Amino acid sequence: MRPIAFGPQVCTDLTSGSTREWLLPDGLGGYAMGTVTGLRTRRYHGLLIVAGATPASRMLGLASLDAVVTLPSGARVRLGCHEWSSGVVEPRGHELLSSFALIDGVPRWRWRIGDVVIEREIATVHGRAAVSVVHRQVAGGPAQITLEALCAWRDAHAEQGSSIAVAAAADGCVVEGAYRIAGPGFASAGEWFRGVRYREEAARGLQDQENLWYAGSFHSSLESPVEVLAWAGDLSTPPPAGVAVDAARRRNRELVATADPADAALVLAADAFVIKGPDVVAGYPWFGAWSRDTMISYEGLFLSTGRFSLGRELLLSYAETLSEGMLANTADTGSVEYNTADGTLWFLHAVDRHATVTGDDDLPSQLRPALRAVIEHHLAGTRYGIRADPADGLLVQGAPGEALTWMDARVDGVPVTPRAGKAVEINALWINGLATLGDTFAPVLAKARTGFARAFPTLSGQLQDVLGDHTLRPNQLLAWSLPHAPLRPDPDVLARIGAALLTPMGLRSQAPGSPGYHGRHAGGPGERDTAYHTGTVWPWLTGPYVEAWHRLGVEVPDVLLDIERHLEEYGLGSISETADGDAPHAGTGCPFQAWSVAEHLRARSFR
Repeated sequence: MRPIAFGPQVCTDLTSGSTREWLLPDGLGGYAMGTVTGLRTRRYHGLLIVAGATPASRMLGLASLDAVVTLPSGARVRLGCHEWSSGVVEPRGHELLSSFALIDGVPRWRWRIGDVVIEREIATVHGRAAVSVVHRQVAGGPAQITLEALCAWRDAHAEQGSSIAVAAAADGCVVEGAYRIAGPGFASAGEWFRGVRYREEAARGLQDQENLWYAGSFHSSLESPVEVLAWAGDLSTPPPAGVAVDAARRRNRELVATADPADAALVLAADAFVIKGPDVVAGYPWFGAWSRDTMISYEGLFLSTGRFSLGRELLLSYAETLSEGMLANTADTGSVEYNTADGTLWFLHAVDRHATVTGDDDLPSQLRPALRAVIEHHLAGTRYGIRADPADGLLVQGAPGEALTWMDARVDGVPVTPRAGKAVEINALWINGLATLGDTFAPVLAKARTGFARAFPTLSGQLQDVLGDHTLRPNQLLAWSLPHAPLRPDPDVLARIGAALLTPMGLRSQAPGSPGYHGRHAGGPGERDTAYHTGTVWPWLTGPYVEAWHRLGVEVPDVLLDIERHLEEYGLGSISETADGDAPHAGTGCPFQAWSVAEHLRARSFR
């Protein structure tokens, strides 16, 4: 793969360098994450973030490992970078950076201090909550290095409390009995670094300060590489020393070895979201597993990457969560929730795509009783008023205070885009789901198809978003893009959608100029949630857009090429959750989002 690399113009600039983020997943839902400059701009940034019982219940452990280099002259130079509650950035180690490169998915920094060049590489250990941080000297006279460990042990969504327990251990220390740090020449410390500020949290209207515990420092000459390991789990068994970086690069190269070179970056990006379970992390750094995201992402993450047996296992596992004909949405909130009108329908689609792509007809046969029950519950009526209207066979959904479609943002408990009633993409998915069961529900399918054609005619160059709502949104794309879509694509309508909604980052969630349009996805939680589905761009929608054109025999390669520059702009090597509806369409939301990557990867198969 082509490395993602930056020189000093980006690395030393706190604006451009600190908005470019790297991610190292551990295959369990945990990760290491930070910025090109080294400035921790989010409360989620750190070197050891450990997944809990669910992927979203993460704990932040080792926050930072600050390097201090002692030069041959005896001068001490700090390479770290922190922002404080006063707004001061100190130390300013980023100003010494000569380069940053993401090589085979592993980040590498180089600092130049005159004729002395220091290099840092970081790698997680796949399948284990562990990280390796390696420093080496690549030029100049003999130097010494000190590595200062700044620690926490708290919910990744929160801030460090007022106390923390640190115990001595061989070659390092154990923090809160939860994780261990080990390296050469450890010297205990014990001091609060107060008022660390996170500028991205401030911009999001959230708590932006906390205190970190300086647990101690590691000391060594740089005659040979210096490695510090941090790990959770079995604290008596450290990860193998000296191998993590090479192992990570080797594994990443193997992942993309058979991929089309043009797709290699996205194939590697997809790997971050597939975790032990198997399960899917919807987005880093704050999301866990959400069934809608998982099922929309399924084809791109599992089928496009050849993870057939793992995908089969995941679908069977998710089927076990079915209740009253509905798939569990998420446990991220602390309890299992069944609150989507479309997650289950996307599950029917995923099972069908699995069988079609892999030839595994045993899976739908094994799941047939469960799949039949899904349809039967929807026909009879299930939670939140979700039911098939016997008059036309179309699905109705909605309940007070609920937002059941993928446009599910709420502000003060009130849905921003409630979309109750007969929503266009819900019914496209319903018809698609009925068709996946063959002749089992043939009369129901026939009625729904007829009902859809009558309820959703092309009016003023578009389909209604929900019956009675003519806002131009991208949801209608599913009426043409799904394998068993209810309608044949209309090139004039697709052209109108492209003209109004398409951006270099994907499609806007609402047309500019329409009532309630918001072109900036920024500000505090209420402002961001208001804009979330009222103009904000969603890269995942590129998949249905490209597929709808493909069904007409028209390819739109420029739409897929647009995203490639984004791989170097926000979440490095990946695609963000969202972007501003207005130019320059800066990435927003999670820098690393599963369905954004998955749908772009899937859409590339149409080439």
